[in-house]
Amino acid sequence: MIRRHRPRSPCPPRRPSAARAAGPARPLAAPAGPADLEREAGVARLFELHYSSMLRLAVLLGADDPENVVAEAYYQIYRRWRRLKDVAAAEAHLRSTVCNLTRMRIRHLQVARRHEEQPASPPEPTVASAENTALLRDDQRVLIDALQQLPARQREALVLRHWLGLKEAEIAAAMGISRGSVKTHTSRGIAALTQAMEARR
Repeated sequence: MIRRHRPRSPCPPRRPSAARAAGPARPLAAPAGPADLEREAGVARLFELHYSSMLRLAVLLGADDPENVVAEAYYQIYRRWRRLKDVAAAEAHLRSTVCNLTRMRIRHLQVARRHEEQPASPPEPTVASAENTALLRDDQRVLIDALQQLPARQREALVLRHWLGLKEAEIAAAMGISRGSVKTHTSRGIAALTQAMEARR
């Protein structure tokens, strides 16, 4: 078993409650050999090094439950560890998984809201947890609010480029698009964000 490095460590990874609702997850087998021990050690190291940045990424991308998204991403990495062609690229694969899961989660919520038969009164503003709030400085609040209004792809491109400092090739890999598309989404996102910020002045 992997020793916990932080609270809520996904080591050994388990499906978060939202994912378990769709069906029971099979119990993970106990380590049976060097390959299993290597996988557990690798995922534990990945968690220790990148959990905070993955949580920040999910928050900035607009996930309503970023801790759950990141836990699911680590769970998927754990299951796919032996199939990774390059273990050194595990961080990039993890980042891509967080992007995909957040995008799917947001899309699911949008569809669910559209299919509500009797919409309730206007939704209450999302109350961020103390942990999430601490990840974002107060002077970024207006900017973050404007960022959340952008289309998902533009938001992802800007977050990956300007908050995580990734190169175009890394952004393209994380988003599953071409480098040309990265440039397009980044350019349009910057223009829309600038317009939104100016309108708030």
